[in-house]
Amino acid sequence: MDEDDLESLERELPGLNVMVRFARTLDRIPWFANLGEPLSPGARRAAETYAQRLGFPQAEIAILVDWDDAAAAAESLDWQSEWWEAEELLRSDLTGRALEALSEEALRIGMTVISEKIVDPAQEGMEQAAVIFDAEDEASKNLAVGSAVQAAHGAALALLAAAQDPEFEIETHAFTAKFQLFEFGRWPVAITGSSFNLF
Repeated sequence: MDEDDLESLERELPGLNVMVRFARTLDRIPWFANLGEPLSPGARRAAETYAQRLGFPQAEIAILVDWDDAAAAAESLDWQSEWWEAEELLRSDLTGRALEALSEEALRIGMTVISEKIVDPAQEGMEQAAVIFDAEDEASKNLAVGSAVQAAHGAALALLAAAQDPEFEIETHAFTAKFQLFEFGRWPVAITGSSFNLF
C-alpha cells in the first residue's frame, strides 16, 4: 500500500465509522412490533415530517390495521409514482454527497455491512408479526423487510451527510423520519395519491 492509498483510507475512515456505528444499533430496533396499532405522538410526528419533507404535505396518514390491507398496498405500488421518484431524487442527492467522502467501493462495503446487520432481526420481527396477523404471503413479508433495509440505507446516507456538513438538517430529513417510523415498530408502506399508507 503506497502513500496515496493510505491517504485515501484515512479520508474514508470517518465515513466508514459513521456507517459501522449505525449498523451496530440495528439489532436493537423493535422491527414491525406495532403494526396496525394507533400511532404514538412520536410516530405521528415522524410520519408528518416524512410526508412534508418528501414534498407531500397534503398527504393524510392512513393507518392500515390488518395484514391484507398492507399487503395489497405494498403489492400494488407503482415504482414510477411521484412518491417513488421523490425518494429516488433524495437518495441520489445524498449518494452524491456520500461519494465526496467515500469511494464507491467504501460506500458499497458500508451499505453491505448495514444490510447484513439488519436482515436477520428485521426478518425475525416480521415473522413474529406474521404470526399475530396470520399472514402467509411471503412476497409482502419480503417487501416489508426490503423496505426496512432501504430505509436503513437512506438513514445512513443522511448520517453521512450530517457528518460532512454541520448545517445539514438531519433531525427533520425525510429519510431520518422514515427510519424513525421503523424504530417505532411501524412499516411506512407508501404515499399514494393523497394518502400515506402506514402499517
